Amino acid sequence: MSLFDLTGKVALITGSSRGIGRAIALRMAEHGARVVISSRKREACDAVVAEIEAAHGAGRAVAIPASISVKEELEHLVAETENRLGPVDVLVCNAASNPYYGPLAGISDAQFRKILENNVLSNHWLIQRVAPGMVARRDGAIVIVSSIGALKGSPVIGAYNVSKAADLQLARNYAVEYGPANVRVNCLCPGLIRTDFARALWEDPAMLAATTDAAPLRRIGEPDEIAGAAVFLASAAGRFVTGQALVIDGGVTIAR
Repeated sequence: MSLFDLTGKVALITGSSRGIGRAIALRMAEHGARVVISSRKREACDAVVAEIEAAHGAGRAVAIPASISVKEELEHLVAETENRLGPVDVLVCNAASNPYYGPLAGISDAQFRKILENNVLSNHWLIQRVAPGMVARRDGAIVIVSSIGALKGSPVIGAYNVSKAADLQLARNYAVEYGPANVRVNCLCPGLIRTDFARALWEDPAMLAATTDAAPLRRIGEPDEIAGAAVFLASAAGRFVTGQALVIDGGVTIAR
């Protein structure tokens, strides 16, 4: 059996209708998982489900739309997953928001609150909902998609970086709480990836040049280049890894 085999596992992935979340869903399905595609828009979720079923057969993916800003919708997301596919074995908290681009000193309370609620509190809600079942089964993997922004400052996405730093500590703390029950909790910290979410950064010539010039690979990443790390953390290959922040940057983050 492959160390990366996810056959029979149920993987719930938020923000999986596009970008990094979609790439993770496609790769987890490829490795045998049954996946839940979730974002706010039904049509976008259905498109990814169709793509997975075309490649791997009917029943390998379901669409359950939900907004990460609404606790009741996240509770429904988990309950509907359990009703349709069974208990959640792998939770990937990928969905996030960033409604403000500019100096942290200029952000409004409402914008800052939305970032913290969507990027940190929503992950906490989901973990609270799925972890008890994982603990009872003494098996489970939780992956939070953080960012290299959690490790450094920024003149334009400071509040987002604060939220992603909080995600690192959320993972560390839950790793301590759930580790004795064989439930692993880790973070992925992608660098600049060519997604719609990060478009404001990689379409800025100065920002793009600063990123690529300092990186040994001299380029930014693609969504699929994050997916393999998520499969690793969800599978038997990562069974002795918990409470960690896995940086996937294509460069030397600390040097920037």
